[in-house]
Amino acid sequence: MIKVGITGGIGSGKSIVCEMLTHLGISVYNADIRAKWLMNNNLTLKQALSNRWGEKLYINNQLDKQYLAEIIFNDKKALEYVNSVVHPAVNTDFDDWCKLHYTNLYVIKEAALLFESNAYKLMDVMVTVFAPENLRIERVVNRDNISIDQIMNRINNQLPESDKVKRSDYVIYNNEQQSVIEQVNKLHSILITRSI
Repeated sequence: MIKVGITGGIGSGKSIVCEMLTHLGISVYNADIRAKWLMNNNLTLKQALSNRWGEKLYINNQLDKQYLAEIIFNDKKALEYVNSVVHPAVNTDFDDWCKLHYTNLYVIKEAALLFESNAYKLMDVMVTVFAPENLRIERVVNRDNISIDQIMNRINNQLPESDKVKRSDYVIYNNEQQSVIEQVNKLHSILITRSI
């Protein structure tokens, strides 16, 4: 089984690419969704976060995502701390998930911070979904109803897209000029061939 990492900046369209791969029968592990689940359900992780920011981080035993976002996107040390406890938990969870999918030719790990967290080292193949920054901002404004300042704050906490492209084995261009479906189908064929 080949482990394929799919990354890209906020608003790049990596979730759309992964959805297309799901329709092709490929199992996708969404690291961002699982991280949120783990922060609500992994007792060690909950304790580490509560010890740092107190009980107000959890409302009715559920993570206050808005409160945490305000903390980490305005304080680099806070972001580093969260990453230092969340990323190892996600990597362990992904390993356990892979054991359940061991018969697959390849699996996908979708995550915004695969390079930043060094989780790319655990992947056999890296793919970046690329879109120009102005298009990404437009998509996120429409999707998340947050300010441009908030979006830029998140973009500035991610590795530049050009670096992700250079460090990847394959790139999917989601720039509204090239067919994403054709690129995904081609990538799927390549990965199937590589895994046989």
